[in-house]
Amino acid sequence: MSREHWEKQASNWAAWARTPDFDAYWKYSPAFFELVPPPRGRTLEVGCGEGRVTRDLAKRGHRVVGVDATADLIRLARDADPANTYLRCDAAALPFADGSFDLAVFYNSLMDVDDMEAALQEATRVLRPDGVLCACVTHPIADAGRFESSDANARFLVEGNYLGPRRWLQLPTVDRDGLSMDFSGWAYPMEAYFRALEGAGFMVHALREPAADDDQRWHRLPLFLMWRAVKIA
Repeated sequence: MSREHWEKQASNWAAWARTPDFDAYWKYSPAFFELVPPPRGRTLEVGCGEGRVTRDLAKRGHRVVGVDATADLIRLARDADPANTYLRCDAAALPFADGSFDLAVFYNSLMDVDDMEAALQEATRVLRPDGVLCACVTHPIADAGRFESSDANARFLVEGNYLGPRRWLQLPTVDRDGLSMDFSGWAYPMEAYFRALEGAGFMVHALREPAADDDQRWHRLPLFLMWRAVKIA
């Protein structure tokens, strides 16, 4: 379902993502890049979408390959950035030899791949010994509920189950300043991510839950969860 969703939303997402200072990326990505180690060898971005994280990694000196399962997103990434390499593939079947990369990045893509556990196993395979994985996901708490209103002190309500297997969140389309985007997608409890990391042979070295500085609701609760992990197996 996730791949079909992004195939339908590719052009909407590119317009949304490429509008400067428009979405949360512009406010939250600095906290993520603080977790990313300095350039060393090769970097792989899994679930690169239209390519903005790959482009930002390249600006920081990384030699990056971006991969995504959605053909239209890969085309959009190549058109915007012919200097870097973009390939279409499944995150659970990466077309690279063992130990090909020093760093793997999943920026808001790990929750949307078809098989999260298999994607992390593949990341382990293509990383060199002591390779690093950096990831950002929508925070499992944020995925579990909603604020009652836009008031700064609004209560956050969790309806249904937080624990359990991943679930599909069918969200309303967001319309803002002439742009539209459907952010429906998969949600996991926090334990699912870290059990998958444990099973894939990663040790988490750093974790962040950055607060928003412009929305008091998300200053009280985290919107994103970020971490840096090292391959130990």
